[in-house]
Formats: sequence, structure tokens, C-alpha cells
Amino acid sequence: MPTYEYECTKCGHRFELFQNIKDEPVKTCPKCGKKVERLIGGAGVIIFRGSGFYCTDYPKSHKRHEPEKKAPPVCPKAKEGCSGCS
Repeated sequence: MPTYEYECTKCGHRFELFQNIKDEPVKTCPKCGKKVERLIGGAGVIIFRGSGFYCTDYPKSHKRHEPEKKAPPVCPKAKEGCSGCS
């Protein structure tokens, strides 16, 4: 079931509810009883459980690639004795 986030238009109270996708949206605030609006995109969360999906879903022959380490840029005036860049 999806989680929907609501906010009261009067008191500003925010709350989340687990609701069936076919259920009607909540219309009243549980705190003050005034009108609430359902917020869009409030709680889109993916939860990975277990020891790690990358450890269990891929064969051991595929290792995680690390970015290449590049040497720091060299100042073009370093040969002339300039020490302003370092």
C-alpha cells in the first residue's frame, strides 16, 4: 500500500497515511478538523533489505569500478618559478 502525505490548510499539521490506492483521500485534519490537501510526491522511498542487493544480485566476477585517479593539474608557469598556484 502506498503512503500518502497530507497537510492541513488551517493549522499546517503534516501527517502520513498508508492507504489503498482505491481509497478516497482524507478530507479533515486529525488535529483541528479543518480541510487537508494531499501532497504530491511526498514519500517515494525504496527500501533494500538483507545483506545488500549488489552483493547478492550480481556474480562475483563483476567488481565495482573505481574512478581513475588523475594527477593534479600542473601550473603552466611552474617552470618559470611561479608559486602562486600552490
